[in-house]
Amino acid sequence: MAESPVPVLLVTGFLGAGKTTVVNHILAHAEGRRIAAVVNDFGAINIDAELISGATDGVVSLANGCICCTLEGDLLRTLASLLRRKPRPEAILIETSGVADPADIVRNLMDPVILREAPLETVLCVVDAAAPPRAMEDPLLRAQLRMADVVALSKTDLTDAAGRARVHAAVAALRPAATVVEAPQGQVPLALVLPEDPSRPPTPRDPGRRRPHADRFETLSWTAEAPLSLPRLQAAIGRLAPRLARAKGVFEAVEQPGHPFLFQLTGGRATLVPMRQGGGPPATGLPRARIVFIAEIGRLSSAEIGAALDGCVAAP
Repeated sequence: MAESPVPVLLVTGFLGAGKTTVVNHILAHAEGRRIAAVVNDFGAINIDAELISGATDGVVSLANGCICCTLEGDLLRTLASLLRRKPRPEAILIETSGVADPADIVRNLMDPVILREAPLETVLCVVDAAAPPRAMEDPLLRAQLRMADVVALSKTDLTDAAGRARVHAAVAALRPAATVVEAPQGQVPLALVLPEDPSRPPTPRDPGRRRPHADRFETLSWTAEAPLSLPRLQAAIGRLAPRLARAKGVFEAVEQPGHPFLFQLTGGRATLVPMRQGGGPPATGLPRARIVFIAEIGRLSSAEIGAALDGCVAAP
């Protein structure tokens, strides 16, 4: 008996939009379905894969590249491997990096062999509702929106009614066919993005002609094997922030040993939250401090990052 096709949910969105928060909500509310998650981070250190919790059929990490270009072969091999699992997943969720153009990924997923076994069901684009108005003019974000079936407006609690109305209007003007849902804390209903009947035929899609790929962003990583000083780290990030598009990392602070923190910077907003309660040892085989920085090419160097952050490491 032929096995049922496994629907694919593609989650896209610009740097720092809140994709991982949406993914975590979907996986935590999977209603018993086996969902395999494929997480693509642009940096050599896949912080996003560390933050995915509740995946019911495992997390596969694709790091140090973008699945719309350099890692597209890895993505197709990963899908083939997932489809060979026993038991087979009931759905596959792919979280792209924030620098990915989903049209190129959709084009790869339209391969007849993949389409037959793992049809693309939904393209979900996460948009930061609290971002400044000029953010909606970014060509990469607009390319992500043009492919969306569903648009999830994140961080709606950080903006007012006028700001939310402005984002709704901008999305409707660019992608009128999309279903728009406000998603504070990543709250996207599972039924909106994954079908009850996976045997139904996939929606025809036209990703358009392939466009030349031009690198715009680069990723730089920094690690340390000791806890960091919080005041010194805050000062260092403040100096680097004007040249950053995005930063995220995990570290231990000398002020609270054994308690890892998650640091994120997006849209000029920095947040710092505990990773888990109760402390415990650092993740096996990973540096105690690991931070990924994303900037437009030429705006920042590894030497400048090292000069800013090396002084944050606590003395032995």
